[in-house]
Amino acid sequence: MTSFLLLHGGAGPASMTGFADYLVAERPATVLTPTHPGFDGTPFLPGVSVPALARRYATLLAERELHDVVVVGNSLGGWIAAELALLADPRITGVVIMNAVGISVPGHPIADFFALSLPEVAAKSWHDPSLFRPDPARQHLAAGNREALARYAGRDMADPLLAARLAAVTVPALVLWGQSDQLADPGYGRAYAAAIPGATYQPLPATGHLPQLESPALTRAAIWEFADKQ
Repeated sequence: MTSFLLLHGGAGPASMTGFADYLVAERPATVLTPTHPGFDGTPFLPGVSVPALARRYATLLAERELHDVVVVGNSLGGWIAAELALLADPRITGVVIMNAVGISVPGHPIADFFALSLPEVAAKSWHDPSLFRPDPARQHLAAGNREALARYAGRDMADPLLAARLAAVTVPALVLWGQSDQLADPGYGRAYAAAIPGATYQPLPATGHLPQLESPALTRAAIWEFADKQ
């Protein structure tokens, strides 16, 4: 049975939990949706970086005695997924990187997220922002999640050495990219795929920075197709 480790981005764990429910409703699977320390009011652990989070999640897979794990990460979670791929953990059979951050791409800079207001972030995140409204019940968490994202990713949301390091990845990788993303554009996504040996780049039309929310059926189909091949 396939296991999935779903890693959220700056939008917080709620951006992945509903998607996890859809995955397990379609087929039997084990799905983990951890909350990165510092998000949704959880304590931020001193010294925890993106690579350290990857090691932490590799330990979690070992503790749960999971095998045949496909790691799926969005935005910051995609960066963590890339770092997990670099660990060459035999428990991990593939990684899916969705509209991630983490690399530096000349000519395709990540938008200056921390200079944007929340409405401006939404405008750049969605193919059709009019269809999505903030959840008032979660508004109090947004500022804390933004701070946690800054502490993990830095203002540039990139490690200038990551792209070169990704040449060492040997695990199969799928790079899914919403083509309407204005935070990390499609050219940035193609560069991500090019940095990983053998990676497949799959564009998602009419989709922005959060494919699992904006195009869940397309995204699930692509992930299951990839998982079935591993």
